[in-house]
Amino acid sequence: MEITLALLKPHVLRNTYALRQLKALIASNFDVLQAKEVRITKEISECFYAEHKGKFFYQRLTSFMQSGPCYALILQSESCIQKWRQLMGPTKVFRAVYTEPDSIRALYGLSDTRNACHGSDSEASAMREIGILFPEFDVTRIRSSQANNSKSA
Repeated sequence: MEITLALLKPHVLRNTYALRQLKALIASNFDVLQAKEVRITKEISECFYAEHKGKFFYQRLTSFMQSGPCYALILQSESCIQKWRQLMGPTKVFRAVYTEPDSIRALYGLSDTRNACHGSDSEASAMREIGILFPEFDVTRIRSSQANNSKSA
């Protein structure tokens, strides 16, 4: 079992229909270990997207993430990172609409910045991002249970 961070962006939370649909989609595909509405501050946004600092979209992205509440989830399943990223679809909404029209970003994304959701791209990113948005969550507990499961397999 693997875990990842899923983040539904501010414009999705403003659309109650989209939020309800996405929560149902997530619940049918993953175990939700924790979920909460979060207010992304300037400091959190800059820390969360530090890898993009200096890129042309950085200011637009960090500002947008502060524009309203987000919905953060810790998801668990087999191949969780890949599975969530597949459901999200391509980062670029225009590409998602044409190549994966049933993906989350094709259905609910508005632009490349307002693309509906975020998902960790690796286990290391997932641990870092979960630590930022869920500081109370003990990721070592998950790692030790994964290690125990792999030893018994």
